Amino acid sequence: MQETVLLCEDSIEGILTGVYEAYVLRRDPRQIHLQTAEEENYRLFTEYQTVQADFDKSEKVLRTIYRRFGMKTYAQICQAMLSYDTQKADAVYHTIAAGLSGNYRGDLMEHLSNRYVHKVFELSRHTWGEYDHMRGFLRFQELKNQVLLARYSPKNDLTTMLMPHFADRFPKENFVIYDEQRMYYAVHPKDKQWYLVRGELPFEKDEEEYSQDEALYQLLYSHFCKSIAITERKNLYLQRNMLPLRFRKYMTEFAPNKGASFG
Repeated sequence: MQETVLLCEDSIEGILTGVYEAYVLRRDPRQIHLQTAEEENYRLFTEYQTVQADFDKSEKVLRTIYRRFGMKTYAQICQAMLSYDTQKADAVYHTIAAGLSGNYRGDLMEHLSNRYVHKVFELSRHTWGEYDHMRGFLRFQELKNQVLLARYSPKNDLTTMLMPHFADRFPKENFVIYDEQRMYYAVHPKDKQWYLVRGELPFEKDEEEYSQDEALYQLLYSHFCKSIAITERKNLYLQRNMLPLRFRKYMTEFAPNKGASFG
């Protein structure tokens, strides 16, 4: 029988809509694959169908995942869908299909002999690892209008994971987290619910004006980091291992105009 590939949007809503439509086809899961629009790996002798993201359909699939597999597996599958890996959609679909088949007992994510389950497990772990790093390495800068702004470019799509953490830490602050790679940002108004905005910020990076306190604290913090460095014990290899180079572009203590460094 001819295989069918469902092309879906690279988002949780898009992937889960693809899962929903795959079940509507009522065919052997081995004959169906999901693929995000960003993936350019096309198969021969295969039927391709484009799936439009649908909130209601994705919600139904989410409820099924939560009800059948529990909170832990629910969270791991969601984290896997936030991965940058282009094969995540297919891995998620076949993991859900395996769980609903009734062939696996207990915790679904413990059945790592299934290659799709193993893939989702690894994607989830990688996404969580970067999220855990960014909770400590993300830098907020206070603008002249008293709004806290953080720019970053994570490998995985972490903004919706980070916002609950920082909303809990800064409930009395107006702050924004902007993903420069995916060009969207999350806005947290003081004492209100946060929300997402697609597109670039309404101002360029060069147009950002810091508050007087922010400029002072940036200078003091950079000098502090430089002063505690012990030149004789500098270990650049260990430094890169503990703090990847890709994080430093957005960190105050590594800003080129500050001259800061760690030992």
